[in-house]
Amino acid sequence: MADIVQELALTFVPLFVAMDAVGNLPIFLSLTQKGTATHRRKTANLATLTAFGVGLLFVLVGKAILSLLGIDVADFLVAGGIILLIVAIRYLVLGKTVETKDLSGAEMIGVVPLGTPLVVGPAVLAALLLLMGQHRIAIVVASLIVNLVIQWALFRQANRIVGFLGQTGVTAISKVIMLLLAAIAVKMIREGILTVLG
Repeated sequence: MADIVQELALTFVPLFVAMDAVGNLPIFLSLTQKGTATHRRKTANLATLTAFGVGLLFVLVGKAILSLLGIDVADFLVAGGIILLIVAIRYLVLGKTVETKDLSGAEMIGVVPLGTPLVVGPAVLAALLLLMGQHRIAIVVASLIVNLVIQWALFRQANRIVGFLGQTGVTAISKVIMLLLAAIAVKMIREGILTVLG
C-alpha cells in the first residue's frame, strides 16, 4: 500500500506541474466570460472529458502512433503553441475567440483550445510519455484522473469568481491574461523549435 501511495505521489506531482490547473483558470474565464453560468458548466465538463480522452488515448497508443508517424514531443510543442497563439491574437484583436451568433453553441471551445492543448497539451503529453517509462500504466492513469478532477473543480468555481469580480473586472483581466497566453504560446513554439534544432 505504501508503495502505491508513493508511486501515485511520484506521478501526480509532475502531471500537476505540467497541467498547471490553477494557471488554466484565468484562461478559462477569458474564453467563457460572455457565457452564461450554464455555458461555463458545460464548457468545463466538455474540457475535462476532452482532456481525459486525449490523455488516455495518448497513454494507450501514444508511443506507437508517434513512432509510426515519426512525430516528436517537439512537434506537439510547436503545434500546440501555434493554436494558443491564434486564440490569443483573435481575442486581443476581435474581442472574441469563436465565431458564433449564439454563444450557447460555443461549447466547442471546451474541446479546443481548453481540453487540448491547454489542459492536456504538449507538457502533459510529454510528462505522460516519461512517466509511462518509469511507472505502471494504471498508476499513471490514476494520477491523470486526480489531476483532471482538480482542474474540473476549479473550472466549476468560475461562476463564483465571475460573481466576485463582475463582468468588467473579468474583461479587464482577460486582456492581460490573453497577452500572457500569447507569450506562453511563443515560449512553447520556441522550445519546440530549439528541441528540433538541438
